[in-house]
Formats: sequence, structure tokens, C-alpha cells
Amino acid sequence: MTITKRKKLIVEKIDTIKAYELIEALELVQSLPKVKFNESVDISINLGVDPKKSDQNVRGSSSLPHGIGKTLRVAVFADGEDAAEAKKAGAEIVGFEDLIADIKKNKDLDADVVIATPDCMAKLGALGRILGPKNLMPNPKEGTVTKNVVDAVNNAKKGQVRYKTDKAGIIHTTVGKIDFEAQKLAENINFLIDDLIKAKPSTAKGKYMTNISISSTMGPGIKVDLATVGNEK
Repeated sequence: MTITKRKKLIVEKIDTIKAYELIEALELVQSLPKVKFNESVDISINLGVDPKKSDQNVRGSSSLPHGIGKTLRVAVFADGEDAAEAKKAGAEIVGFEDLIADIKKNKDLDADVVIATPDCMAKLGALGRILGPKNLMPNPKEGTVTKNVVDAVNNAKKGQVRYKTDKAGIIHTTVGKIDFEAQKLAENINFLIDDLIKAKPSTAKGKYMTNISISSTMGPGIKVDLATVGNEK
């Protein structure tokens, strides 16, 4: 197999065995050969939970202090005054029964985040097959089912990320863009880690975080020293 020049440079720079300090790992990610677009910086966190047990699923959201470098398109299911407040807060799509009917007809919703007031949730079940596969179904644990739609919209616009353990007990999410200052990326990561620590299931035993790696969209994973992440050590 022919190795590309870019891949060769990456292989030369990264020690695949070493666990780098957080800032060092971020600076290494940023020093790798660039591609033609502004890559995201992604994080993968292996948690010491049993994802087969419903009470050990870790799910929630985190409003990162420096955002993720992308303005999210927000849809809100609300009625009356809540709908008016959602529009005022900057939600691009707002509606209730009319919006449900439109989504059923088009089999799609062009949004990055979906928020709903609690009284709308009973009828949203009809959209499960459309919103579910796109991970757009509102959920109280993620702060997307709420009576306070203004705060929810504002949080989404500031760069809120949602997280959920996959079948292997791993969290995957974005923490910013490759052109962010390394310190700001580190602050985003530490904020996320602290939120994950607070979300630790009471039934989870043993070591909670077992491995953390970061990467750019088109780059390899770089292992991070667990002792160098989080503010609440």
C-alpha cells in the first residue's frame, strides 16, 4: 500500500504509545498537515460503565465556554407564548402541530438541535422514526425538553454539545475547531469532562474514565494523559 506524504508526516510526528498532556496533545493535533477545510477537533472518552444496563447509560449536554465554532440551526416545538419567545431567542424553526404535519409530509427536519416544551412531547412520538435516527428527538437529560425555551435556545446557539454513550460505552463529541487557540480547546474539554464526572451513574463501579483521545476530523487519535484533564480533580 502506498503511503501518502501527509500520512507519512503524521506518522513521524505522533508517538502512538505515549499519553500526552492535554495542551501538548492539542498543539500536536494543530501541528499536523492541514487539509482544505477548517477541521473540527473531536474527543472520544471511554467510560467504565456497562452500556447494556440502562441505569449506566451516560447522556446529557454541555454548554462549552468557547462554543464549537459553528452556529447551530435550532427547531423548537412550542405553542402560544413559548413559541413567540423561542422565535425571539433566535430559533430558526418554530411550530407545533403544523410543524409535526410538515415533518411527516417531508420525512425530514433541517435542524441541528430540536427543543420541545413538555406539553408537546406526547404528540412528538409520531416523529420518532424521523427524528430518532438523526439523534434529534428532544430529551430531558440533554436539556432539550424544557419549560424554559429561551435558555435552551441560547445554550444551543452558544455551542452546546450533546453526548451519549455508544454500545461500547464511549462518548464521542466535538469540542471546537482546529483554528481555536489550544488553551480555549483545553478549557472546552475540561468543562466537558467536569460535566461527565457529575453525570457518573451511581451504579458504575471501578475507574470511571479509562481512556481519552482527541483528533481532528481527518487526523488520527492522540491519547491524552487522564491526569491532565478536568478541573475538579
